[in-house]
Amino acid sequence: MNRLFGTSTAKPPKATLNSAITNIDTRISSIDVKLAALNTELTTYQTKLSKMRDGPGKTALKQKALKVLQRRKQYEAQRDQLQSQVWNMEQAQTMQDNLKNTMVTIDALKSTNKALRKEYGKVDIDKIERLQDEMADLLDVGNEIQESLARSYDIPEDVDEAELDAELEALGQEVELEREMMGGDANSLPSFMQDEVPEFIDEPPIAGQAGKVKEAAG
Repeated sequence: MNRLFGTSTAKPPKATLNSAITNIDTRISSIDVKLAALNTELTTYQTKLSKMRDGPGKTALKQKALKVLQRRKQYEAQRDQLQSQVWNMEQAQTMQDNLKNTMVTIDALKSTNKALRKEYGKVDIDKIERLQDEMADLLDVGNEIQESLARSYDIPEDVDEAELDAELEALGQEVELEREMMGGDANSLPSFMQDEVPEFIDEPPIAGQAGKVKEAAG
């Protein structure tokens, strides 16, 4: 049956920028290891060549060193290419991250805008204006009430001070005159400062007190 209809194989997951960058970094690390070994080999050849005299042996060793140097240049070129690829992918990853952040910001702004429209739709500007007008009227009424309560009724504004001084002096003269008529008693009060004595209805004396009253009168 499998030969007739075939089998469905699972598709490999799509590569992401992060996985691609990781793979290339691994390759770069491998090339760095090879370059380190080639540099060690070149150092050994240079040390030997510096101690050898010119001749066939030195020429053969120099050819080996040139081949190693050529291989090192090839690996360095590969590493540079791979590093450029990593740089480009990192830039693409940065752009992708920025785009995601931008989309998140836009979604947040849309949600906020929708919520504000919903809340502001509940606000009636005309009612707020009327409320402000009513508050202003109430404040005016309150100010008028305070001004009315603070009004002074003691002395009219049109009273002449000279007249008040003359009246006060006349009262003083009246007090002196009454004191002289009453015999010069300084403790006596003038007539306009004395309380009127109320007139009570005479009541018959209580029994037992009539005799005391007669004795006192006699």
